[in-house]
Amino acid sequence: MDVKAIKEQFPILQQEVNGHPLVYLDSSATSQKPIQVIEAVSDYYKYNNSNVHRGVHTLGSRATDQYEGAREKVREFINATSTKEIIFTRGTTAALNLVASSYAKENVGPEDEIVITPMEHHSNLIPWQQVAKATGARLVYLPLQEDGTISLEDVKNTVNEKTKIVAVAHVSNVLGTINPIKEITEIAHQHNAIMVVDGAQGAPHMKVDVQAINCDFYAFSGHKMCAPTGIGVLYGKQELLENMEPIEFGGEMIDFVNLYDSTWKELPWKFEGGTPIIAGAIGLAAAIDFLHEIGQDEILAYETELAAYALEQMQTIDGIQIYGPKKRAGLVTFNLDDVHPHDTATVLDAEGIAVRAGHHCAQPLMKWLDVTATARASFYLYNTKEDIDLLVAGLLKTKEYFGNGFE
Repeated sequence: MDVKAIKEQFPILQQEVNGHPLVYLDSSATSQKPIQVIEAVSDYYKYNNSNVHRGVHTLGSRATDQYEGAREKVREFINATSTKEIIFTRGTTAALNLVASSYAKENVGPEDEIVITPMEHHSNLIPWQQVAKATGARLVYLPLQEDGTISLEDVKNTVNEKTKIVAVAHVSNVLGTINPIKEITEIAHQHNAIMVVDGAQGAPHMKVDVQAINCDFYAFSGHKMCAPTGIGVLYGKQELLENMEPIEFGGEMIDFVNLYDSTWKELPWKFEGGTPIIAGAIGLAAAIDFLHEIGQDEILAYETELAAYALEQMQTIDGIQIYGPKKRAGLVTFNLDDVHPHDTATVLDAEGIAVRAGHHCAQPLMKWLDVTATARASFYLYNTKEDIDLLVAGLLKTKEYFGNGFE
């Protein structure tokens, strides 16, 4: 990969922050946007701005073609069988809530169990808490190994005939753990449970084939994969989506409306009430084109290399605690002894280095790690080993500033 050429396509990365060239290491929170995506969204508003599926005029036809063309690009991106299986949402959170509110509350009862893990982002945890409260079902947590991975033996011992849903992150946003979701799906299906995958940290960084995984639902966000904020995707198997009721009602999703009853459009539109996220979908299509030009396998290989280099370099720092397995996705979560992660992030920001600090929307995992918060450096296709060298230098400066390890 020509990372220098890639980085030049991101206008925001060509600036200084606090007198230093920007080193952006917070892509797990949101990725930056290449000029192609920015221009695609701008061009829609400049030349094609119109509502979709409604008018027969030229602008309406153009906008509809772009919007539905984006759906086809998403279908191809994750290898779904049909565009009927691609629901546009506001993001991963909205997609997972749709599954919980529409599918789960109708198919889960008081004697049933929902299996999740302690590493889940709140978006893949709180909806299932709400389902359990509403239905009387029981939440069951898969245990984590010491390094923050999942043992398939534990999955086999946890999933049983009472299990109706298994919901697991493809990649942990804190530990960088890449979960064996295909194998977990096989175990879930052996017990007639459905598999829900939080792909927010998976789809941006690796090739996803929902048919090969055979999961029942897969959710991801555009803003973490070079697309605009406010656009996301729920993939669901067609036979499941056909039997689910919408959770938002109004324009766009109806077929016929009478005074006392209404019927819904066919898939996928019955789940897209109101004016949809047109510009976001067009931006997502442009982001998919951009990622395809580089190659998803190449992106994963490069990020794996960056993560290995970061681990090697950061482990040379005295008094650093690094969390998660050795084999991981492109992020490193850590703490410096006796330095609050917010202080670490503040000192790094003064050096132009952007990292995340906090509980990362994963408070149960923080409790499992026995910390209140951590710092996290997350990498993407525009980062370099030089960025990591600057991070290490910034961490050493942080230690010096707070007097750790220095007389």
